[in-house]
Amino acid sequence: MTIADELRTRNFSLYGQWVGILSVIICLAVGIATIFTFNIGLIIFSAVCIATGLTLIFVEVPFLLRICPISQRFDEFVRRFNNNLPRAGFYLILALVQWFTLFIRGSSLIVAAVFLTIASSCYAIAALKKQEFTSSNALGGQGLAQQII
Repeated sequence: MTIADELRTRNFSLYGQWVGILSVIICLAVGIATIFTFNIGLIIFSAVCIATGLTLIFVEVPFLLRICPISQRFDEFVRRFNNNLPRAGFYLILALVQWFTLFIRGSSLIVAAVFLTIASSCYAIAALKKQEFTSSNALGGQGLAQQII
């Protein structure tokens, strides 16, 4: 299946995964951009945002765990999120952390919070609709083609 075919299936776990990939890019970009401010609170949240982006790469792109040897403990941590509901909760926690930047000062980190919230919502909808957790073929997952066969 192509990416377009996967997106036409209305499987919200696939939508969540693609929004998650966008979240990785946005977390890294706004984290790096905001880390150069002169506000210590924003610098801390920027570092957390960068760490979030780096962690989400491994959560959303499963084959990276095979080609990038990290620790067994990290592998087990990432594998906890192989269902829709745990991923929805994980993304929600990460989003809340970024929403807390509003208590310090409004910044571009809010964009990361918005995308993390959207990804959490997609995974939550998939869990509520009882859709099977699926990851995209393009990102090293089993995809819908494997589930149909």
